[in-house]
Amino acid sequence: MATRHIGGIVTGCLAGGLAVALVLVLGPLAGAREPVITGTVLLTCAASWALLAIASTLWTAHPQSWAVALAAFMAAAGVALLVFAPGDSVIAAAGWVWPPLLLALLARTAMRVHRDLHGRARTWLVYPLLAGYALCALGGGYQTVRESIDRRTYVGPGELVDVGGHRLHLNCAGSGRPAVVLESGLGEGGAYWGWISAAVAHDTKVCAYDRAGRGWSDPVSAPQDGVAVARDLNVLLERARIQAPFVLVGHSSGAQYVRIFAGQYPEQVAGMVLLDGQPADAFEDLPSYPAFYSRFRRISGLLPSLARLGVGRVVFHAGFADLPPPARDMQRLHYSSARHYRSLRDELAELPASLAQARSLQSLGHRPLVVVTAARGAQVGWLPLQDSMATLSTNSSHRVVPYTHAALVTDATAAETSRQAIRDVVQAVRSDTPLEES
Repeated sequence: MATRHIGGIVTGCLAGGLAVALVLVLGPLAGAREPVITGTVLLTCAASWALLAIASTLWTAHPQSWAVALAAFMAAAGVALLVFAPGDSVIAAAGWVWPPLLLALLARTAMRVHRDLHGRARTWLVYPLLAGYALCALGGGYQTVRESIDRRTYVGPGELVDVGGHRLHLNCAGSGRPAVVLESGLGEGGAYWGWISAAVAHDTKVCAYDRAGRGWSDPVSAPQDGVAVARDLNVLLERARIQAPFVLVGHSSGAQYVRIFAGQYPEQVAGMVLLDGQPADAFEDLPSYPAFYSRFRRISGLLPSLARLGVGRVVFHAGFADLPPPARDMQRLHYSSARHYRSLRDELAELPASLAQARSLQSLGHRPLVVVTAARGAQVGWLPLQDSMATLSTNSSHRVVPYTHAALVTDATAAETSRQAIRDVVQAVRSDTPLEES
């Protein structure tokens, strides 16, 4: 039997497996759904361990048969994910099972490695890799336990309304007409409006909600485009008996959804506020946006898998400090969960279609419209497109303010600009008078 240095076999198989997994999830599979990303990584790692067992048996005098058990465990999990494509609830339930099983397997494997493998490859590659797997198991187990506790500790402040096959979480406060409906930006839920909703509730009824799969709302089986989101919102408001017409408020990418809603249900819209809204022509007229979207779309596929391991909980454990306490705690809760990143990934996948659909609204007529533009940090081409959005109505006000995009919602001082814009539109609707430029 020909003998080759075992260190070279170990390094080639394991390092090669890691490299292939990375290339696949950042290359041809970039942006894929969670079962595909996680399943592919598991199968690639399984193949590297299997190759190590085979190559060490065929080409060295030091067979590493312990690698077979790791390969089988990962292959079984990877195949199950790819074949059955389980939903969030099934993968979350599996979080009670796979971490202890993997830790037990790793403990046994470490003992076998100590006995059968010698040399620097054991110290510098195999042990760190096994330690990394153990860290993933510990993180996954901790995430499962904490998420279970969080869901019992934090209860949605509003009501769950069936909109046909799934329920959406709606939280309303205040009284009066017209009702204000808040539409969050990309990846955000109703809790994001902490500085705004409570203040607007002093003037009129205000409602924030979580889109499907976000916050306390149920997930849906397939990604939704903008028309589907608008349809959900229409059913939600009708079944919750929120009286139309509404003042729609859209922040960031939420602008596309309120535009689509206004195009689909014009009789239900009394006025609109766009808070640094994403232009419908972002792909065509923002020079840097296509590249940004491509990068974000690729990364978005990795986020649910990472969140299963507790990464989101670590990253955002002290996040959203500028929001008031209830909203801050809810945001941290949501941003730590894999279901949040699943919905973000799905929303990104449908973003080009949603932006195209937003062009269906070319005019609000004379209904009041306030466009608030954040000048600080604005990308090239953003300000002219904000000017263009202000022309959607013949009764509009465009206000350029010295704040950042996110600050219009998350910062107490900057949010006052947003609150005033909403008040102005509500007053214009009530009095049937033109807006005054601020």
